[in-house]
Amino acid sequence: MPVPTAPRPVRIHRVTSFDVAAEAGVSQSTVSRALAGDPVVSEATRSRVHAAAAKLNYHVDENAARLRTGKTGTLAVVVICRAGENLKDFNPFYYSLLGSICAAASRRGHETLVSFQDLPERLWGLYQEQRKADGMIVIGTSENREAWDYFRGLTARGAHMVCWGAPHDDLDWIRSDNRAGAALAVEHLAASGYAQIVCIASETSPQRQFKERYDGYADACRALGREPRLVAIEKGFSREEQGRRAAAALIAQSAQGGEPFDAIFAVCDEIALGAMHVLREHGVSVPGDVGVVGFDGIRAGAHASPPLSTIEPDFEAAGLLLVDRLLNVLAARPGETERVPVTLVQRGSSLR
Repeated sequence: MPVPTAPRPVRIHRVTSFDVAAEAGVSQSTVSRALAGDPVVSEATRSRVHAAAAKLNYHVDENAARLRTGKTGTLAVVVICRAGENLKDFNPFYYSLLGSICAAASRRGHETLVSFQDLPERLWGLYQEQRKADGMIVIGTSENREAWDYFRGLTARGAHMVCWGAPHDDLDWIRSDNRAGAALAVEHLAASGYAQIVCIASETSPQRQFKERYDGYADACRALGREPRLVAIEKGFSREEQGRRAAAALIAQSAQGGEPFDAIFAVCDEIALGAMHVLREHGVSVPGDVGVVGFDGIRAGAHASPPLSTIEPDFEAAGLLLVDRLLNVLAARPGETERVPVTLVQRGSSLR
């Protein structure tokens, strides 16, 4: 009686990047770049490669790729806070920006490592040295000068870093189109019938965007034949409190026979919300007596009473610009600082 033979083991063909390249009709190096999220690959080619990889059930061997390239596949995102600040009081604009950065990194095939930092003894950015991340995106308040000086020092030692709205112009930064946004606010208020438009801002704040927004406001006022008027914020207070104090000063000056006002452009939404609160306390109707426009597009503005008109940056574009700029830095590809487009969101606070 014949002895039964064991069945031959079935050899499973392991799909490689060369198979994906053949399926997608591109080179193997293009497959590698596309699946790594390299921005040099067009969206059309990237989609074709991902479709081919899905069809063939191909998955990148992450460990092998990291050993081969020396890359971690992770981007660090550092959020700078004021020293000792409670995170529940942190500007919600940066939470929106953080979310857009993480989404953009994921879209480009990278993970993110997020860190909130404030006090000098807690500052840490040695992600590349310890192979925890390939580079950093730094965002957050410019009021914490010690933190920005620390991270600026890391770039001098070779750290790869891109920033949002950095107080140092020699850093690699991305910002909103602040001047254009301020002009949109002024033109909108003028078109709504407001004649005496004041700006709550600062020309000396380490928040460089505040000066840019004031300059855009002033240029737009002069273009309309109107004289700009600055109400400076007071240092050392929260943004909302700064708005409250600025509005209280405006009301007091007007009551004492000073220059009248019928509209406010505040250089950030939290300042605008604080100003609206004080206007309401003093029986000043918004938008009937005074129109108000802010800047940043934070969610709380939509739920104010009345809802706050604002200049809103394109958060999705901001996240992609920051991530792609850092990936270009890592690949030693030259690039320029860029501006994120902004739009006017018209709500009840500025519509008579």
